[in-house]
Amino acid sequence: MKKILSVMIIALCALMLFASGAKEAPVEKDANYTIRIYSNSNSTERTTWLIAEAKKAGFNISIDDNTVISGDDKAVQAANEKKDGDVIFGLNETRWSQLVYGTYENIKLLEYVPSWAADVGAFKFDGKAYGLVIQNVLMLYRTDELGTNGKELHFKHWSDITDCGYVWYRQNKVGGTTNTNINNAILYPYTDPSSPAGGISVEGWKKLWDYCANGNCTGDKYGFDPLNKGQVAVSTFYSSALYGKLDSAADGSKTPLTADNWKLVDIEDGTYYITEYIGIVDKEGRTAAQTAQVKAFVEWFGSAEVQAAWAIEFDSAPCSTKASAIVYPDGTPDIYKIKNFGLNTVPGTDMNYASYVSAHLTEWTNIQTNLGFYWADASKAPAEPDWNNLDWATLCQAK
Repeated sequence: MKKILSVMIIALCALMLFASGAKEAPVEKDANYTIRIYSNSNSTERTTWLIAEAKKAGFNISIDDNTVISGDDKAVQAANEKKDGDVIFGLNETRWSQLVYGTYENIKLLEYVPSWAADVGAFKFDGKAYGLVIQNVLMLYRTDELGTNGKELHFKHWSDITDCGYVWYRQNKVGGTTNTNINNAILYPYTDPSSPAGGISVEGWKKLWDYCANGNCTGDKYGFDPLNKGQVAVSTFYSSALYGKLDSAADGSKTPLTADNWKLVDIEDGTYYITEYIGIVDKEGRTAAQTAQVKAFVEWFGSAEVQAAWAIEFDSAPCSTKASAIVYPDGTPDIYKIKNFGLNTVPGTDMNYASYVSAHLTEWTNIQTNLGFYWADASKAPAEPDWNNLDWATLCQAK
Protein backbone atom coordinates (compact mmCIF):
# COMPACT_ATOMS: atom_id res chain seq x y z
CA MET A 1 0.00 0.00 0.00
CA LYS A 2 2.84 2.36 0.86
CA LYS A 3 4.44 1.80 -2.54
CA ILE A 4 1.16 2.32 -4.41
CA LEU A 5 0.43 5.53 -2.54
CA SER A 6 3.94 6.78 -3.18
CA VAL A 7 3.65 6.21 -6.92
CA MET A 8 0.22 7.86 -7.01
CA ILE A 9 1.57 10.93 -5.25
CA ILE A 10 4.51 11.17 -7.65
CA ALA A 11 2.14 10.98 -10.61
CA LEU A 12 -0.03 13.69 -9.11
CA CYS A 13 3.05 15.81 -8.53
CA ALA A 14 4.11 15.52 -12.16
CA LEU A 15 0.66 16.61 -13.35
CA MET A 16 0.62 19.57 -10.96
CA LEU A 17 4.07 20.73 -12.00
CA PHE A 18 3.15 20.42 -15.66
CA ALA A 19 -0.01 22.44 -15.15
CA SER A 20 1.86 25.05 -13.15
CA GLY A 21 4.59 25.36 -15.75
CA ALA A 22 2.06 25.80 -18.53
CA LYS A 23 0.79 29.00 -16.91
CA GLU A 24 4.19 30.67 -16.71
CA ALA A 25 6.46 32.19 -19.30
CA PRO A 26 8.70 29.45 -20.71
CA VAL A 27 12.20 29.27 -19.23
CA GLU A 28 14.97 27.72 -21.28
CA LYS A 29 16.29 24.62 -19.55
CA ASP A 30 18.99 22.14 -20.38
CA ALA A 31 17.14 18.86 -20.06
CA ASN A 32 20.31 16.92 -20.92
CA TYR A 33 22.24 18.36 -18.01
CA THR A 34 23.18 15.92 -15.23
CA ILE A 35 22.52 17.54 -11.86
CA ARG A 36 25.24 16.67 -9.36
CA ILE A 37 23.88 16.20 -5.83
CA TYR A 38 25.67 15.84 -2.50
CA SER A 39 23.76 14.53 0.50
CA ASN A 40 24.05 12.51 3.68
CA SER A 41 20.42 11.39 3.29
CA ASN A 42 21.76 8.85 0.87
CA SER A 43 21.07 5.28 1.85
CA THR A 44 21.04 2.95 -1.14
CA GLU A 45 17.24 2.84 -0.97
CA ARG A 46 16.97 6.63 -0.98
CA THR A 47 19.39 7.20 -3.84
CA THR A 48 17.83 4.44 -5.96
CA TRP A 49 14.36 5.88 -5.37
CA LEU A 50 15.40 9.47 -6.06
CA ILE A 51 17.30 8.68 -9.27
CA ALA A 52 14.35 6.69 -10.64
CA GLU A 53 11.64 9.20 -9.69
CA ALA A 54 13.68 12.17 -10.89
CA LYS A 55 14.17 10.40 -14.21
CA LYS A 56 10.40 9.99 -14.56
CA ALA A 57 10.03 13.73 -13.92
CA GLY A 58 12.59 14.57 -16.61
CA PHE A 59 15.75 15.08 -14.53
CA ASN A 60 19.11 13.38 -14.87
CA ILE A 61 20.84 13.35 -11.48
CA SER A 62 24.06 12.00 -10.01
CA ILE A 63 24.22 11.21 -6.29
CA ASP A 64 26.50 8.88 -4.33
CA ASP A 65 24.98 6.47 -1.85
CA ASN A 66 26.41 5.98 1.61
CA THR A 67 28.81 3.25 0.53
CA VAL A 68 30.72 6.08 -1.18
CA ILE A 69 29.92 9.10 1.01
CA SER A 70 28.74 8.51 4.58
CA GLY A 71 27.74 11.33 6.94
CA ASP A 72 27.17 15.04 6.59
CA ASP A 73 30.81 15.97 7.13
CA LYS A 74 31.97 13.69 4.32
CA ALA A 75 29.22 14.95 1.98
CA VAL A 76 30.17 18.59 2.51
CA GLN A 77 33.90 17.90 2.34
CA ALA A 78 33.43 16.11 -1.00
CA ALA A 79 31.35 18.98 -2.38
CA ASN A 80 33.96 21.48 -1.23
CA GLU A 81 36.90 19.54 -2.68
CA LYS A 82 35.38 18.46 -5.99
CA LYS A 83 33.66 21.78 -6.76
CA ASP A 84 31.21 20.03 -9.10
CA GLY A 85 28.02 20.15 -7.03
CA ASP A 86 24.71 21.68 -8.10
CA VAL A 87 22.52 20.78 -5.14
CA ILE A 88 23.11 19.89 -1.50
CA PHE A 89 20.34 18.46 0.62
CA GLY A 90 20.09 16.82 4.01
CA LEU A 91 22.67 17.84 6.65
CA ASN A 92 21.26 19.83 9.61
CA GLU A 93 21.09 23.39 10.94
CA THR A 94 24.65 23.19 12.26
CA ARG A 95 26.16 22.26 8.93
CA TRP A 96 23.86 24.57 6.98
CA SER A 97 24.93 27.49 9.16
CA GLN A 98 28.49 26.74 8.10
CA LEU A 99 27.52 26.63 4.42
CA VAL A 100 25.42 29.78 4.56
CA TYR A 101 28.06 31.80 6.42
CA GLY A 102 31.02 30.73 4.31
CA THR A 103 32.96 28.14 6.32
CA TYR A 104 33.73 26.19 3.15
CA GLU A 105 35.79 28.18 0.67
CA ASN A 106 34.50 26.42 -2.45
CA ILE A 107 30.80 26.29 -1.59
CA LYS A 108 28.73 29.39 -2.24
CA LEU A 109 24.95 29.09 -2.23
CA LEU A 110 22.83 30.58 -4.98
CA GLU A 111 20.29 33.20 -3.96
CA TYR A 112 17.00 31.44 -4.64
CA VAL A 113 13.51 31.20 -3.18
CA PRO A 114 11.49 28.15 -4.31
CA SER A 115 7.76 28.51 -4.93
CA TRP A 116 7.02 26.20 -1.96
CA ALA A 117 9.11 28.23 0.51
CA ALA A 118 6.07 29.52 2.43
CA ASP A 119 4.99 25.95 3.17
CA VAL A 120 7.98 25.26 5.45
CA GLY A 121 7.45 28.15 7.87
CA ALA A 122 10.49 28.93 10.01
CA PHE A 123 12.54 26.05 8.59
CA LYS A 124 14.63 28.23 6.29
CA PHE A 125 17.77 30.24 5.78
CA ASP A 126 16.20 33.09 3.81
CA GLY A 127 17.19 33.02 0.17
CA LYS A 128 19.70 30.20 0.69
CA ALA A 129 18.24 26.93 2.00
CA TYR A 130 14.79 25.59 2.84
CA GLY A 131 13.57 22.73 5.01
CA LEU A 132 12.71 19.29 3.71
CA VAL A 133 12.59 16.85 6.63
CA ILE A 134 12.24 17.17 10.40
CA GLN A 135 14.46 14.68 12.17
CA ASN A 136 15.20 13.88 15.79
CA VAL A 137 17.01 11.28 17.85
CA LEU A 138 15.11 8.89 20.09
CA MET A 139 15.92 6.71 23.08
CA LEU A 140 14.00 3.43 23.17
CA TYR A 141 13.88 0.48 25.53
CA ARG A 142 12.48 -3.01 25.63
CA THR A 143 9.78 -3.61 28.22
CA ASP A 144 9.89 -7.43 28.08
CA GLU A 145 12.20 -9.90 29.84
CA LEU A 146 15.04 -8.83 27.51
CA GLY A 147 14.64 -5.29 28.79
CA THR A 148 13.16 -3.73 31.91
CA ASN A 149 10.57 -6.48 32.48
CA GLY A 150 7.75 -3.95 32.74
CA LYS A 151 9.55 -1.17 34.59
CA GLU A 152 9.13 2.25 32.98
CA LEU A 153 12.18 4.44 32.40
CA HIS A 154 12.05 8.15 33.26
CA PHE A 155 15.15 10.33 32.86
CA LYS A 156 15.75 14.01 33.44
CA HIS A 157 18.58 14.17 30.89
CA TRP A 158 19.77 11.98 28.02
CA SER A 159 23.00 11.47 29.94
CA ASP A 160 21.07 9.59 32.64
CA ILE A 161 21.36 6.53 30.40
CA THR A 162 24.67 5.79 32.15
CA ASP A 163 22.83 5.36 35.45
CA CYS A 164 19.84 3.41 34.14
CA GLY A 165 20.97 0.02 35.48
CA TYR A 166 20.49 -1.73 32.12
CA VAL A 167 22.75 -2.58 29.20
CA TRP A 168 22.70 0.17 26.59
CA TYR A 169 23.92 0.41 23.01
CA ARG A 170 26.47 3.01 22.01
CA GLN A 171 27.79 3.83 18.57
CA ASN A 172 31.33 2.93 17.56
CA LYS A 173 32.79 5.96 15.82
CA VAL A 174 33.18 9.71 15.97
CA GLY A 175 31.22 11.46 13.24
CA GLY A 176 28.09 10.86 11.21
CA THR A 177 24.89 12.84 11.56
CA THR A 178 23.02 10.49 13.89
CA ASN A 179 26.05 9.79 16.08
CA THR A 180 26.73 13.51 16.39
CA ASN A 181 23.14 14.27 17.31
CA ILE A 182 23.20 11.62 20.05
CA ASN A 183 26.35 13.23 21.44
CA ASN A 184 24.67 16.64 21.27
CA ALA A 185 21.76 15.24 23.26
CA ILE A 186 24.05 13.74 25.92
CA LEU A 187 26.13 16.92 26.26
CA TYR A 188 23.12 19.25 26.50
CA PRO A 189 22.95 19.51 30.34
CA TYR A 190 26.65 20.36 30.57
CA THR A 191 26.92 23.60 28.61
CA ASP A 192 29.31 26.11 30.17
CA PRO A 193 30.26 29.08 27.98
CA SER A 194 33.26 29.78 30.22
CA SER A 195 34.69 26.27 29.89
CA PRO A 196 37.90 25.92 27.84
CA ALA A 197 36.72 22.40 26.97
CA GLY A 198 34.70 23.59 23.98
CA GLY A 199 32.04 25.27 26.08
CA ILE A 200 31.19 22.01 27.87
CA SER A 201 32.05 21.34 31.51
CA VAL A 202 34.63 18.68 32.27
CA GLU A 203 31.81 16.77 34.00
CA GLY A 204 30.08 16.58 30.64
CA TRP A 205 33.10 15.01 28.97
CA LYS A 206 33.42 12.54 31.85
CA LYS A 207 29.79 11.58 31.34
CA LEU A 208 30.26 11.03 27.62
CA TRP A 209 33.33 8.89 28.36
CA ASP A 210 31.24 6.85 30.79
CA TYR A 211 28.65 6.38 28.03
CA CYS A 212 31.35 4.99 25.73
CA ALA A 213 33.24 2.95 28.31
CA ASN A 214 30.23 1.13 29.72
CA GLY A 215 27.95 0.95 26.70
CA ASN A 216 27.66 -2.11 24.47
CA CYS A 217 29.33 -1.57 21.10
CA THR A 218 27.73 -4.34 19.05
CA GLY A 219 29.28 -3.40 15.72
CA ASP A 220 25.97 -2.20 14.32
CA LYS A 221 25.95 1.17 12.60
CA TYR A 222 22.77 2.28 14.36
CA GLY A 223 20.96 1.20 17.49
CA PHE A 224 17.80 -0.43 16.23
CA ASP A 225 19.22 -3.86 15.39
CA PRO A 226 20.87 -4.61 18.77
CA LEU A 227 17.65 -3.60 20.54
CA ASN A 228 15.62 -5.71 18.14
CA LYS A 229 17.88 -8.72 18.76
CA GLY A 230 17.73 -8.31 22.53
CA GLN A 231 21.46 -7.60 22.83
CA VAL A 232 20.72 -4.41 24.76
CA ALA A 233 17.80 -3.16 26.85
CA VAL A 234 18.13 0.54 25.97
CA SER A 235 19.19 2.05 22.68
CA THR A 236 19.16 5.11 20.45
CA PHE A 237 17.87 5.57 16.92
CA TYR A 238 16.75 8.30 14.54
CA SER A 239 13.10 9.07 13.96
CA SER A 240 13.08 8.67 10.21
CA ALA A 241 12.76 4.97 9.30
CA LEU A 242 11.76 3.84 12.81
CA TYR A 243 8.30 2.64 11.81
CA GLY A 244 9.65 0.96 8.71
CA LYS A 245 12.20 -0.86 10.86
CA LEU A 246 9.45 -1.97 13.22
CA ASP A 247 7.39 -3.27 10.30
CA SER A 248 10.23 -5.60 9.30
CA ALA A 249 11.58 -6.32 12.79
CA ALA A 250 10.80 -10.04 12.62
CA ASP A 251 13.03 -10.41 9.55
CA GLY A 252 16.16 -9.67 11.57
CA SER A 253 15.56 -11.28 14.95
CA LYS A 254 14.25 -14.34 16.72
CA THR A 255 13.05 -12.06 19.53
CA PRO A 256 11.88 -8.99 17.59
CA LEU A 257 10.33 -5.78 18.76
CA THR A 258 6.56 -5.79 18.48
CA ALA A 259 3.85 -3.24 19.16
CA ASP A 260 3.78 -4.31 22.83
CA ASN A 261 7.36 -4.78 24.00
CA TRP A 262 9.06 -1.40 23.59
CA LYS A 263 8.61 2.25 24.57
CA LEU A 264 10.31 5.60 24.25
CA VAL A 265 12.27 6.57 27.34
CA ASP A 266 10.43 9.46 29.00
CA ILE A 267 13.12 12.17 29.13
CA GLU A 268 12.19 15.42 30.85
CA ASP A 269 14.48 17.53 28.65
CA GLY A 270 12.89 16.22 25.46
CA THR A 271 15.09 15.49 22.47
CA TYR A 272 17.38 17.18 19.98
CA TYR A 273 15.68 17.97 16.71
CA ILE A 274 17.36 18.85 13.47
CA THR A 275 15.99 19.88 10.14
CA GLU A 276 17.35 18.74 6.79
CA TYR A 277 17.45 21.46 4.14
CA ILE A 278 18.06 21.86 0.42
CA GLY A 279 20.08 24.57 -1.31
CA ILE A 280 21.53 25.26 -4.75
CA VAL A 281 25.27 25.65 -5.15
CA ASP A 282 26.36 28.67 -7.18
CA LYS A 283 28.64 26.56 -9.36
CA GLU A 284 31.16 28.29 -11.54
CA GLY A 285 30.74 27.69 -15.28
CA ARG A 286 27.15 26.47 -15.16
CA THR A 287 25.05 28.00 -17.92
CA ALA A 288 21.77 29.84 -17.39
CA ALA A 289 19.90 26.95 -19.02
CA GLN A 290 21.60 24.44 -16.75
CA THR A 291 20.86 26.57 -13.68
CA ALA A 292 17.22 26.70 -14.76
CA GLN A 293 17.20 22.90 -14.84
CA VAL A 294 18.70 22.76 -11.34
CA LYS A 295 16.05 25.19 -10.05
CA ALA A 296 13.34 23.08 -11.66
CA PHE A 297 14.67 20.01 -9.84
CA VAL A 298 14.53 21.82 -6.48
CA GLU A 299 10.98 22.95 -7.27
CA TRP A 300 10.05 19.35 -8.00
CA PHE A 301 11.84 17.68 -5.10
CA GLY A 302 10.65 20.17 -2.48
CA SER A 303 7.05 20.20 -3.64
CA ALA A 304 4.40 18.95 -1.23
CA GLU A 305 3.54 15.92 -3.35
CA VAL A 306 7.11 14.69 -3.80
CA GLN A 307 8.03 15.37 -0.18
CA ALA A 308 4.93 13.45 0.88
CA ALA A 309 5.97 10.53 -1.31
CA TRP A 310 9.51 10.68 0.12
CA ALA A 311 8.14 10.76 3.67
CA ILE A 312 5.83 7.80 3.07
CA GLU A 313 8.57 5.81 1.42
CA PHE A 314 11.15 6.47 4.13
CA ASP A 315 9.03 7.03 7.25
CA SER A 316 10.02 10.64 7.78
CA ALA A 317 8.25 13.86 8.76
CA PRO A 318 8.20 16.60 6.12
CA CYS A 319 8.74 20.27 6.95
CA SER A 320 6.08 21.21 4.41
CA THR A 321 2.73 21.62 6.13
CA LYS A 322 1.03 20.62 2.89
CA ALA A 323 3.10 17.45 2.61
CA SER A 324 2.52 16.66 6.29
CA ALA A 325 -1.25 16.88 5.78
CA ILE A 326 -0.95 14.26 3.03
CA VAL A 327 1.29 11.93 5.05
CA TYR A 328 -0.49 12.25 8.39
CA PRO A 329 -4.19 12.87 7.72
CA ASP A 330 -4.97 11.56 11.22
CA GLY A 331 -2.38 13.68 13.01
CA THR A 332 1.37 13.80 13.62
CA PRO A 333 2.96 10.67 15.20
CA ASP A 334 4.02 10.88 18.84
CA ILE A 335 7.73 10.68 18.03
CA TYR A 336 7.49 14.12 16.46
CA LYS A 337 5.61 15.65 19.42
CA ILE A 338 8.51 15.36 21.88
CA LYS A 339 9.88 18.64 23.27
CA ASN A 340 12.73 20.11 21.23
CA PHE A 341 15.52 21.33 23.48
CA GLY A 342 17.48 22.47 20.44
CA LEU A 343 15.43 25.68 20.63
CA ASN A 344 16.13 26.31 24.33
CA THR A 345 18.41 29.26 25.17
CA VAL A 346 21.78 28.24 26.59
CA PRO A 347 22.33 29.96 29.98
CA GLY A 348 24.91 32.71 29.77
CA THR A 349 24.41 33.22 26.02
CA ASP A 350 21.89 34.64 23.59
CA MET A 351 22.03 31.44 21.52
CA ASN A 352 19.66 28.53 21.43
CA TYR A 353 21.21 25.09 21.81
CA ALA A 354 21.18 24.36 18.05
CA SER A 355 23.22 27.54 17.47
CA TYR A 356 25.51 26.68 20.39
CA VAL A 357 26.16 23.28 18.84
CA SER A 358 26.95 24.97 15.53
CA ALA A 359 29.45 27.28 17.21
CA HIS A 360 31.28 24.48 19.05
CA LEU A 361 30.82 21.36 16.93
CA THR A 362 34.31 21.39 15.41
CA GLU A 363 35.86 21.65 18.89
CA TRP A 364 33.69 18.80 20.18
CA THR A 365 34.65 16.57 17.27
CA ASN A 366 38.34 17.35 17.79
CA ILE A 367 38.13 16.61 21.53
CA GLN A 368 36.50 13.24 20.88
CA THR A 369 39.01 12.37 18.17
CA ASN A 370 42.07 13.49 20.14
CA LEU A 371 41.04 11.65 23.32
CA GLY A 372 39.99 8.49 21.49
CA PHE A 373 36.25 8.38 22.17
CA TYR A 374 34.17 5.66 20.47
CA TRP A 375 36.59 2.78 20.15
CA ALA A 376 35.09 -0.14 18.26
CA ASP A 377 37.25 -2.83 19.88
CA ALA A 378 36.92 -2.95 23.68
CA SER A 379 40.29 -4.70 23.98
CA LYS A 380 41.92 -1.61 22.47
CA ALA A 381 40.09 0.94 24.60
CA PRO A 382 42.33 3.88 25.54
CA ALA A 383 42.98 4.71 29.17
CA GLU A 384 40.56 7.19 30.68
CA PRO A 385 42.07 10.68 30.48
CA ASP A 386 43.47 12.48 33.51
CA TRP A 387 40.61 14.96 33.45
CA ASN A 388 42.27 17.42 35.85
CA ASN A 389 45.40 17.83 33.76
CA LEU A 390 44.32 18.19 30.14
CA ASP A 391 45.43 20.83 27.67
CA TRP A 392 41.99 21.74 26.34
CA ALA A 393 43.30 24.44 24.00
CA THR A 394 45.24 21.78 22.13
CA LEU A 395 42.50 19.14 22.34
CA CYS A 396 40.01 21.56 20.74
CA GLN A 397 42.24 21.69 17.65
CA ALA A 398 42.48 19.09 14.89
CA LYS A 399 45.28 16.53 15.22
